[in-house]
Amino acid sequence: MSKLFSSDEIQVAAQAIKAGELVSFPTETVYGLGADATNPEAVKKVYAAKGRPSDNPLIVHVTDQTEVAKFANIDDKSKKLMDQFWPGPLTIILPIKKGALNSIVTGGLDTAAFRNPATQVTIDLIRAAGVPLVGPSANTSGKPSPTKPEHVLHDLDGKIAGVLDDGETTIGVESTVLDMSGTTPSILRPGAITEQALAPLIGEVQTDHHKVGKDEVPKAPGMKYKHYAPNAQVYIVSDQDWDGVVAWLQKHTDQTIGIMATNEIFETKKLGEFDQVRYISLGVDSKTASRELFDGLRTFDADSAIKTIFAQGFDRIGIGEAYMNRLQKSAGNTYFSDID
Repeated sequence: MSKLFSSDEIQVAAQAIKAGELVSFPTETVYGLGADATNPEAVKKVYAAKGRPSDNPLIVHVTDQTEVAKFANIDDKSKKLMDQFWPGPLTIILPIKKGALNSIVTGGLDTAAFRNPATQVTIDLIRAAGVPLVGPSANTSGKPSPTKPEHVLHDLDGKIAGVLDDGETTIGVESTVLDMSGTTPSILRPGAITEQALAPLIGEVQTDHHKVGKDEVPKAPGMKYKHYAPNAQVYIVSDQDWDGVVAWLQKHTDQTIGIMATNEIFETKKLGEFDQVRYISLGVDSKTASRELFDGLRTFDADSAIKTIFAQGFDRIGIGEAYMNRLQKSAGNTYFSDID
């Protein structure tokens, strides 16, 4: 069984990292699966534990900019971003120095992704281990990302040394991934740090999220393979379709349905009147919804009676862009309006 490390056991967790083992660590976004980024054999264990394709590059978690400079070339714009947003939910892709990182970390690319998480226990863990940590989400590949220690243990118990427990994450969706290795900065994965926050510092930012081809190596996690999917089929519900959901529920009383929506939708549409509905609150807006999304999907995934999930869509404003990015992948871009 994997151990649950308390904040008083950081040195013990660091020793496991030094020994080439895997330790899941908390961040403000989701829990990461940590291994020594300079130890190729340890990094291989990350791919094996997750069942992750080996051409899916890993994010390197560091304590500060100085640590990044050991591995990559930092241009002036990237330094501005680090000064403004680190520590925080921004991952920056940079050209790496030749031979600085093993190809198993970079997916064979000449770039790597770096992040300085805003979680003190994880900064303390990296310092205690004395090495940067690779840190993809600590879940079975393709499943909803973990926002609580118990999510990690559900997927990876017995496959890793343990989980550094810092409770539930505060943001709930993964970091923004910004590619700074090209001519124009490009957001490859939306997150809490938005284009509107980035552009004043560095000018034009592309937001056309690239679709990666079958034979192409992605520059960032989440660009190529199926992600965030529970066993049940997820349908995104747009604002104008909730009356349609109510009518559908009236006709399908024999099916147990999972619904994820704001308190306002649940109350105004009187969804509590349906015995077959299992409800998870998304709170009041896209910010609270982002925090609850993965936990909700995992909760419904644990109920084998639920084969269908209706999840509320939000406008792509602020963190709503990141929420919808994750929800669309979870649903296979399927909306309630597509239902038979």
